[in-house]
Amino acid sequence: MKQHSFIGLLRQTPEEKRREMLERPVGPLILSLAAPSIFANVITTIYNLADAFFVGQMGITSASAAVGVSFLTSTVIQSMAFFFAQGTGIHMSRCLGAGDTQEAAEYVNTGIAATLSLGTLIALAGQVFLDQLCYLGGSTATILPYARSYVSVLLLGAPFIATGFLMNMQLRFQGESFYSMLCMVAGALLNTFLTPLFIFGLGMGIAGSAWATVVSEAVSFLLLLIEMSRAGITPLGIKYVRLPNRQMMRTISIGGIPSFTRQVMFGVSTSLLNNAAAPYGDAAIAGIAIVQRIMSVGNFFQIGIGQGFQPITGYNLGAKRYDRIRSAFYYAVQTSFVSVAAIGIITFVFAPDLIALFRNDPDVVAFSTLSLRAQSVTMPFTGLAMATNFLLQTSGKMWRATFMGACRLGLVLAPVVLVLPPLLGMLGVQIAQPATDVITTLIAIPLARGALRELQTLEQQGL
Repeated sequence: MKQHSFIGLLRQTPEEKRREMLERPVGPLILSLAAPSIFANVITTIYNLADAFFVGQMGITSASAAVGVSFLTSTVIQSMAFFFAQGTGIHMSRCLGAGDTQEAAEYVNTGIAATLSLGTLIALAGQVFLDQLCYLGGSTATILPYARSYVSVLLLGAPFIATGFLMNMQLRFQGESFYSMLCMVAGALLNTFLTPLFIFGLGMGIAGSAWATVVSEAVSFLLLLIEMSRAGITPLGIKYVRLPNRQMMRTISIGGIPSFTRQVMFGVSTSLLNNAAAPYGDAAIAGIAIVQRIMSVGNFFQIGIGQGFQPITGYNLGAKRYDRIRSAFYYAVQTSFVSVAAIGIITFVFAPDLIALFRNDPDVVAFSTLSLRAQSVTMPFTGLAMATNFLLQTSGKMWRATFMGACRLGLVLAPVVLVLPPLLGMLGVQIAQPATDVITTLIAIPLARGALRELQTLEQQGL
C-alpha cells in the first residue's frame, strides 16, 4: 500500500479530494472539515473578546458601546463578502463534485475580483456617510466620537476584510479547511498582540483597536491569497476572471442571496436592538455588545459544523449521492446541539463573572446577566436552523434558504424587537434574542422535513 506523509495527506489532488468527499464516512468527514473551522472561529472569537476586553480597560462605557455600534459597518462589509463567497463557493464545490475544474476556477477568480472591487467602493462610500452609519448602528451623542474613530478606521480595511473572508470560505468549499484555519489563526493572534499595543502602548485609544483589526486582516488576506495559489484545487489567475453574464449572476445569486439577506437582516436587527436599548443608557448598549461576543463562541461552533457539512452537500449533489447528504445533515444537527449545549452550561453558570471580565460596571453586569443566561438555554436548539439553512442554500433552494437564514438574524428578531420592548420595557430588550431563537427553531422543523423529503424523491427517481 502506498504510504503518505502527514503533509501529503493534507495536500490532495482534485481527484483525491473528490474521492474523499464522496466516499469517506460522513461523521468523521464532517468532524475533519469542521474542526479546523471551529478552531479558527473560536480563536477569532477569542481575539474579538480580547478586543472588547482591552477596550473595556479604557474605563469608558461609551467606548465599549462604540464597538457594538460598529456591528452595522462590519455587517455591511460581510454581507457583500457572504454574497460572493457563498454564491461562487457553492457552485464551485458542485463543479468539483462533477469533475469540472475549469468552471470552478472561473467562479473562484471572478468572485475574488468582484469582492475586492466592491470592498473598495464600500470603504469610500462609508467615509462619506460616516456619521449616518454610526447613528444607524445605534450610536448616541455620547457614543458618537468613539464610534467615528473606530468605524472610520475599520472602513479602510473593507477591501481586505471582505476579500479575505471570501477566500477563506472558498478554501473551505474546496475541502481545504485546515489551511483556511492557519490563515485565520495567524491574523487572530496578530490582532490580539497589536490591540493592547496600539490602544495603550501607542496611546491611540479606541482607534488603535480598529487599526489592529485592519492590519491583522490585511496580513490574513495576503496569507489566504498565497494559500489559494498553492492549494491547487482551483488555479488563480486573471485569465479565469469573467465579466458575469446573466447565467453566472443567476447562479451566484441563488447561492449568495440567502447569506446576503441574513447578514443585512442581522445588521438591521442589531441596530434596532441598540436603539431599543438606548433609553436605558450606554450601559445597556455596551451590555448587548458584550453578550453578543460571548455567545458568538457557541454560534461559531454551529457555523463551523455547518461549514463542515456544506462542502459535503455541494460535492455530493454534484455526484448525486443524496443518501450521504441526509446522513450528514442528521449528524450535523446532533453534533451542533451537544457542543453548543455544553458551552451554554458554562455561560449560564458564570454569566455575571464573564460579563464583568469585559466591563466591570454594575449597570452593565445587571443588564446583561439575564440576557446571557436566557440565550444560553435557547441557542443550542438553533443548530437545526443553521443546518437547514446550509442544506437549502447549497441545494439551490434560494427563497426558502433566504427565509430560513433571515429568521434568527432579522426576519423574526426585528418584529420581536419592535414588540417586546414597548410591552415589557427593559425585560423585552433582554429576552428579545432568546425569544427569537425559540420561534426560529419552530420554523426550521417543517422546512428541514420538506428539504429531506425532496432529496429522498430525487434519489428514488434517479435524478
